[in-house]
Amino acid sequence: MSDTNSLTMDAPVERSLLDTGVQDIIGKPIDRIEGPKKVSGAATYAAEYQFDDMAYGVLVGARIGAGRVVNIDADSVRAIPGVIDVVTDLKTFLRNPQQGGQEGAPTQGVKEIFYQGTIIAIVLAESFEAARDAAQRLKVEYEEHEGVFDFDANSDSADKPADDMIPAHSEQGDIDAAIAAADASVDATFVTPSQSSAAMEPHASIATWDDDGALTVYGSYQMPTSNVSQLAKSLGVSEKKVRIIAAYVGGGFGSKLGISAEAVAAAIASKQLGRPVKAVMARQQVFEATVRRSNTQQRLRLAAKADGTLTMIAHETLTSNLEGEDYFEPAGIGTHFLYAGESRRITHDIVRLNLLLSGSMRAPGEAVGMLALEGAMDELAEKLGMDPVDLRKKNDPSVDPEKDIPYSTRGLSRCLDEGAAKFGWADRPMQPGSRREGEWLIGMGMASACRANMLMQSSASVTLNPDGTATIATAMTDIGTGSYTILAQIAGELLGLPVERITVRLGDTADAPAAGSGGSWGAGSAGSAVYLACENLRGQLAKAMGVDAEAMTLKDGTVIGDNRAVPIQSLVGDGIQATGEIKPGSQEKQTTQAAFGAHFCEVAVNVVTGETRVRRMLGVFTAGRILNAKTARSQCLGGMTFGIGTALTEDLIHDPRNGKLVNRDLAEYHVPVNADVPQQEVIFLEERDIHTNPLHAKGIGELGISGAGAAIANAVYNATGVRVREYPITLDKLLEGLPAV
Repeated sequence: MSDTNSLTMDAPVERSLLDTGVQDIIGKPIDRIEGPKKVSGAATYAAEYQFDDMAYGVLVGARIGAGRVVNIDADSVRAIPGVIDVVTDLKTFLRNPQQGGQEGAPTQGVKEIFYQGTIIAIVLAESFEAARDAAQRLKVEYEEHEGVFDFDANSDSADKPADDMIPAHSEQGDIDAAIAAADASVDATFVTPSQSSAAMEPHASIATWDDDGALTVYGSYQMPTSNVSQLAKSLGVSEKKVRIIAAYVGGGFGSKLGISAEAVAAAIASKQLGRPVKAVMARQQVFEATVRRSNTQQRLRLAAKADGTLTMIAHETLTSNLEGEDYFEPAGIGTHFLYAGESRRITHDIVRLNLLLSGSMRAPGEAVGMLALEGAMDELAEKLGMDPVDLRKKNDPSVDPEKDIPYSTRGLSRCLDEGAAKFGWADRPMQPGSRREGEWLIGMGMASACRANMLMQSSASVTLNPDGTATIATAMTDIGTGSYTILAQIAGELLGLPVERITVRLGDTADAPAAGSGGSWGAGSAGSAVYLACENLRGQLAKAMGVDAEAMTLKDGTVIGDNRAVPIQSLVGDGIQATGEIKPGSQEKQTTQAAFGAHFCEVAVNVVTGETRVRRMLGVFTAGRILNAKTARSQCLGGMTFGIGTALTEDLIHDPRNGKLVNRDLAEYHVPVNADVPQQEVIFLEERDIHTNPLHAKGIGELGISGAGAAIANAVYNATGVRVREYPITLDKLLEGLPAV
């Protein structure tokens, strides 16, 4: 028997079944159920599937920044032993990857080159080594054109992008009048560089075609359901003929939201060759040919009364992207709702450059936008002679300052108070540069955190098997965030089964479609689908038991009701199945939904070298129901570590003369390593949000990075008295302002 239980979030879910379960596993710090497979090598990632007669493909990227391909001389490498062929399709190969969640084909056609690294060919061989050798020797003739590579030199030509999910421009009140009447104001420009997601697993695809023309791609992708649509339309085939399998994904951070060049190249090559084809991007190609977080130039203006009441916020951002692409880094996305202020202006404009695609990277908008907003708030607090925590609490609004609707829940002030008390904020040096330990200047900083909560249409099937076990199947993915475990916990709590008796199957588009992992919506969306399927199964069990579902208790594989205790397998026969489907509804328009937090940080800066060391960090968060204390903490720790990189080390550098990416590997692009990361502490405050989903949970994957870098930057200022507004805060930007030894 199979049934579907659908819910559109048009009204609050006052009562969650998770509060009635007695299995007592929801929220617990349960180890990841797939963890042993990952650490033992038993988890199969995209590049690790084995097929008979598989050919190895190595991608070839363009070596000019603007121009056209005149000739690709395949004969120049065909004689190399082991080489099979050189495949290219200048019309069909992807010029750009696709943005996350889009269902159309990405921009195609690579005869015209718009950035260095564009994938123009794939060399096929019987071994990877032969393919790599041939790819390096392949002769390509170009006609080079003049490109636009320098952001600063072309910032005056920025254009307004089309409004999509996020308005590019918004304004209310009178900005100029607010500034004129202010008792204190800030007008500062903050600069952030391009950044790379730098996921551990490179982009990889294995393509294989069946005799009936069906394509299966084993790929490293975050959103397989929409990726199928993108891939099918790129190739001109029916979506029903395309399947993507992404059972394990070794990190993505946004770079694997949309289909990239290697998937299309592998599919075309496999079709032509009549054999499975594997294509794995080299690390340098991941940097050059997937996506980057755009660099930004952000002007922040704040105006306030003497008591700290904000009267105006203006957040104006310049970002960059390729011609024809309307995605912009939404740096002001959190500014819309984080603080009060009657007059407001938030704008985003795009400078068109011949650099690789700008797209979503973990916490798109907040990760770099809050470096500016929270830095400006720190500067305003100093001008007012006010504690930075108190300034933020003063401007903690009760309703959305732009939409004039209530927050579903809002825990910012609670996080600020808890964090200040736990961190010892009262001991912060009042005078910047006043605390010293030998060669080290010591300082503390803080910043708010916020991240909008989103719900996306998703579905999942849950089967109760004849042996009393359960199986969850959905195209949702696990990119290292704990999806396998969280979904098992939800089902286990609702069906009264230990996690060990639940099998979770993820990342296969042959299963129920799901929104996938992105935007911090994964757990709330796929988890709600599992919840709804289990709710249906509970009804089926109650009917088989002859009792009311409300009067039934499920625990350790036993159904208890009407003074009877029956093993669950005796009620399911040959097995029963249900599908759950969740859809966003009017609740997201009637309330502003977001998770909140506060970061506190202590740094030491060496007066001789300018070296900055983060000594300790604390993050306090409210994010609805926490589904797994361990995986949630891990997500916030990862986000806070991201913040260290954002503040101190990460800088994706393009040569302004030709667009060449200078630091295109993990040796030269500096993400934080173990020695850079101090002991971090994460605290979750109790919260339930009845407006978000039936789980009462909120997204958490991107909350931890939001504001983290700003807390570090503010601590550096408190330590040194040197205010750096151009990130990352490298020692050369500090040395001149440091005191004498």
